[in-house]
Amino acid sequence: MTYWMRRLRVALPWLVVALLSAAVVMLAMLPAAWITPQFAKQTRGHVNLVNPAGSLWHGSATLMLAAGSDMSAATLLPGRIEWHTAFWPLFTGRVRMTMRHSEAMPEPITVDASPRSATVTPGTIAVPASLLSGLGAPFNTLDLQGNVQLSWSDWRSFNREAFGQLTVTLTDVSSRVSMVKPLGSYRVLFQAQGESSTLDLTTTKGPLMLTGNGTVSAASTSFRGTASAAPEARDNLAGLLNLLGRPSGPDTVALTFVH
Repeated sequence: MTYWMRRLRVALPWLVVALLSAAVVMLAMLPAAWITPQFAKQTRGHVNLVNPAGSLWHGSATLMLAAGSDMSAATLLPGRIEWHTAFWPLFTGRVRMTMRHSEAMPEPITVDASPRSATVTPGTIAVPASLLSGLGAPFNTLDLQGNVQLSWSDWRSFNREAFGQLTVTLTDVSSRVSMVKPLGSYRVLFQAQGESSTLDLTTTKGPLMLTGNGTVSAASTSFRGTASAAPEARDNLAGLLNLLGRPSGPDTVALTFVH
């Protein structure tokens, strides 16, 4: 064995240690901005994490809702989303993050993702209805006020197919286009079932009664329902009903969306 071969044999373990150390340091220094664009990409620009701070491992950002690429009327959720990323699962090809929101979601959830699958533990987040205006029509036209709570079961996705249940509860909702306040309280149940999902809308109380159901898939989205007014509020809600849909009966309009 030559002199240089012996020197290389002695130095090789230290070289490997140095390279691994450099890789660990680079990973540890990855900024939070490295991960935030992924949320916009997966939601087509509707859900965004902006003003990131910290690192990939321990960081935070502000939640912003927008109507796709148009950010002019986007809305921000007060407070910040905070996350912690586990280091060792990365060596098995998985990303495991614990996330919470400083004001709207104090109880943390865990996101566990691999290239082909992902799971999200059950959780609840409460946001003001005004936040929805950032999504564009029809929310920006209605300018809703009130409280919105989103609750979900174990959420799983495999090869881009999702499985889980999401419940959206809207309490004492009002709108700037109607003098009737509140309009009512409503519940939307979204059931993800793989290739297709179902959506059901019901009214729990209020003079504006909304009902309907629909289906969502990669190929199409459809929703059909009705909106009607309680007898004592018919005159005051006539304008809002005309805005929501086309007449389908006495004091009733059809809610139809097909895409």
